[in-house]
Amino acid sequence: MNKSPDATRRSDRSRRAILDAALALVGEVGYNKLTIEAIAARAGVGKQTIYRWWPSKAAVLLDASLALAGDAETDGGWTGFPDTGDLAADLKTVMRATVDEFADEKYAAPARALTAAGATDPELGARFTERLLEPQLALYEARLRTARDAGLLAADADLRLVVEMLVGPLTYRWLLRTGPLTHAFADALVDGVLAGLSGVGKVTESR
Repeated sequence: MNKSPDATRRSDRSRRAILDAALALVGEVGYNKLTIEAIAARAGVGKQTIYRWWPSKAAVLLDASLALAGDAETDGGWTGFPDTGDLAADLKTVMRATVDEFADEKYAAPARALTAAGATDPELGARFTERLLEPQLALYEARLRTARDAGLLAADADLRLVVEMLVGPLTYRWLLRTGPLTHAFADALVDGVLAGLSGVGKVTESR
């Protein structure tokens, strides 16, 4: 028998309350002190309700982060790179937006927690990469592919390598807090990577 509309709405409300509670709590107490019991209490549901849908707090937090990313798109974010014809400007737009997101604890706290948890939990790390990280990196690759097709990058350019050259230093500075994370730093990364590509003529397939 199908669920009644009211039951479905209640279920959806409960799921969203759980996801919102996980996001709020990880920002308040950190991942290590986050518990299923605390999430359940904040969401106003029973602990078994959470375990019916998720096997662990990490799984709850991953789905909460995915929901948060979806909310950002709905609230005026974009699902693809801008393509103004100016590769450097387009990359800087996205990198600056990433800096702003990293500075917002609403996004940064769950992302930092999942990154740390994924380092010691290979299964979680793989899910985090597949469901949250890879779709974002694919947007970079798609924009770089357009630039490559336009002759702005070498035909055999390793696009994933270029993406990692851009995103890697930004993420490193954010995770380890090795220096200020600013728009100027993001711009310098873009300028440095593109200047390097121009300087060597091409980025060949990595081995």
